[in-house]
Amino acid sequence: MRYRVRHETRYSYEAEVLHSHQMLHLIPRPAPYQQCLEHSIEVSVLPHRRRDGVDAFGNPVTRIELDHPHRKLAVVAHMEIELHPRPQLLASDSMPWERVAASLAYRMGSPWRDTLEACRFRHESPYVPLKRMYVDYAAECFPPGRPILDAAAALMTKMHEELRYAPGTTTVQTPLQEVLLEKRGVCQDFAQLMIACLRSRGLAARYMSGYVRHLEQLGNSASHAWVAVFAPPFGWVELDPTNDARVGTDHIAVGWGRDFGDVSPLRGVILGGGSHELQVSVSVESL
Repeated sequence: MRYRVRHETRYSYEAEVLHSHQMLHLIPRPAPYQQCLEHSIEVSVLPHRRRDGVDAFGNPVTRIELDHPHRKLAVVAHMEIELHPRPQLLASDSMPWERVAASLAYRMGSPWRDTLEACRFRHESPYVPLKRMYVDYAAECFPPGRPILDAAAALMTKMHEELRYAPGTTTVQTPLQEVLLEKRGVCQDFAQLMIACLRSRGLAARYMSGYVRHLEQLGNSASHAWVAVFAPPFGWVELDPTNDARVGTDHIAVGWGRDFGDVSPLRGVILGGGSHELQVSVSVESL
């Protein structure tokens, strides 16, 4: 599959912004089943400095500094991406979840280097606390000896059936405990709640940020979030709890991190500005 994506972000400020530093995650990262063929980022205010690089997790990142006073800011990203099918994996062939959790636990003298990268995504992070309530919520999905990919898929289905997708009912600051108690949220909440359930059991899970194309069973094409679980011997396997689907050629990954804060499309600090209005529009066109 080949896609053309347009991601537009517009800020309107109450007062002039005198100075601004922004970090943009708007370029899809290279991956075994994904290749970014073209990309561009247009900024309505001429940047004083612009630097492209990678962040601590290996995601492409663009850093810009704006020193021209402005009341409006538009950032428009264009990209063309090619996706390839992934191999079919049998969930029953993955390791039992207890063995995976044990392999991620540090033991002096143990050969844990093979799982060192996965360990970065095993612990609590700013938006994903680890609590007993998440262990209890997912308990029925993790009986003893169950293969980890089978258990993670069962958790994904449970969340899809029990939680309601309700745009506008949560914000970035809504605690996960509230999401679980109210049983509603958006894709970001679904992903971070599933991650909390996995990490609270000692398993490793990444927060995936990107886009999904329009399909009736997958919802509207838009910015999207899902989960990657560390499932030996297959490595990282991506699951979409919002849509109860294993990720394939409908999902375009921009980057991954511990939670939303690591891969927010735009994040920065400004001097001045006062209150502001934000508008975001995303289109995903299948080529």
